[in-house]
Amino acid sequence: MKFEYLWIINLLWAVPALFFVYIIARRRLEHSLKVFADSELLPRLTVLESHFRQSVRAIIVLAAVTFMILALAGPRWGEHFEEVSQKGVDVIICMDVSLSMMVEDIKPNRLERAKREIVDLINVNQGDRLGLVAFAGQAFLQCPLTLDYSALDMFLRQLSPDLIPVTGTDLGRAIELSINSFDQESETDRVLVMITDGEDNEKKGLEAAEKARDENIRIFVFGMGDPAGGPVPAGEAGGFEKDDSGNLILSKLDEQSLIDIAQITGGDYVRSTDGDFDLDRLYFDGIRRKTDVSVLKTGKIKVYEPRFYIFAALALALLLLESILHAKHIYRKV
Repeated sequence: MKFEYLWIINLLWAVPALFFVYIIARRRLEHSLKVFADSELLPRLTVLESHFRQSVRAIIVLAAVTFMILALAGPRWGEHFEEVSQKGVDVIICMDVSLSMMVEDIKPNRLERAKREIVDLINVNQGDRLGLVAFAGQAFLQCPLTLDYSALDMFLRQLSPDLIPVTGTDLGRAIELSINSFDQESETDRVLVMITDGEDNEKKGLEAAEKARDENIRIFVFGMGDPAGGPVPAGEAGGFEKDDSGNLILSKLDEQSLIDIAQITGGDYVRSTDGDFDLDRLYFDGIRRKTDVSVLKTGKIKVYEPRFYIFAALALALLLLESILHAKHIYRKV
């Protein structure tokens, strides 16, 4: 036997508590009746019930409560198999983890905000296969395409600038690795979600975007940061990065190149602000609107038959029995 809502079973602890309350209440009632009238006169003034009959009725009520709790817990047993399929598209999330992503022009910083919003994107996802690529001066596949979103979330939370030792931001290499990370034999629509501040040090992003377009891959880009820029943290040394003249190095969001990358492939560009990403535009109005879902996984799952109605029927029957016993006692005395 399995229970759909196992936590409800904890309510069974209330049954012995109710029995204890019943004992206390019955003793108080007997004491009150003794104070009210003499023991020989009392049967003429009220309808008394034997201790045995009262105990039987109490046990019946407690059993009914027990069955009601079990019914609420959703008991299941007996099984059959059902054919199921999962439909969606293939999505590679390409995350910039360069040092400039630690700029705090978006609170708490660009990278942390991006990670939080991608967690939200995973939560609204509707059955797509998701993968994760991290990049800075180099790019690495952190999580291949999978339907196991918990595994993806684990890799996502581990992203940091220390993950990739090569500094810089190479958008071209990141896009090329993402292209190669898709299943080349699959006919499923493919989407690349790139999250970056757009500082393409190698200037190869547009060239790689053209390759993605030729492979029928749409790129949706999210610009992280403010066009006005912010100082770049110096890492463990503390403070901020400075140029040879001693001036602070500012990291500015390069929106135009990111817009061009998205437009080349037929995707969309959105800039992040201090608020949340526009997830409706990203997923429902963007990815879902511009792609066609395909069957990604089929199989059979074991389904347990719900049996709550058995316990509900037993509870109802016991309550009816208790009512009948109580009514018979009253009518007999009358």
